[in-house]
Amino acid sequence: MQASPPALIEQLHDAMNRHDLESFLACFDANYQSEQPAHPNRAFVGREQVRKNWGAIFTAVPDLRVDLLRTAEEGDTIWSEWHWQGRQQDGTALDMRGVILFGMEKGRITWGRLYMEDTEMAGADINAAVRGMTTVQSGDR
Repeated sequence: MQASPPALIEQLHDAMNRHDLESFLACFDANYQSEQPAHPNRAFVGREQVRKNWGAIFTAVPDLRVDLLRTAEEGDTIWSEWHWQGRQQDGTALDMRGVILFGMEKGRITWGRLYMEDTEMAGADINAAVRGMTTVQSGDR
């Protein structure tokens, strides 16, 4: 019996919080395709890159905690909202929030579109952010 998309995302979430790399990897198809539309150079194909990435994260952030805030299912696609937090070995905080869309086939994640970003606690307020989007910058003419 193959896991339903919601059950597979729960399995992924549980493996992340247990730092169980093998259980985490079992959620992914061998030819998994990853995209980060806001960071196109981060795209990759293959579960082995997932192993490399998450093996490094589980080692570097020994107290990683992951909250799965919301999910929505549309056919074989799951929209998921996440909050990842912890302390890196050097004491630097890791705090990321965002949305990941996952495509599922035959009980495995076959593709992902990640919109995860560092949480900016002291950044510009909404007025400054809108000004930055609507003001012509020098050199942009």
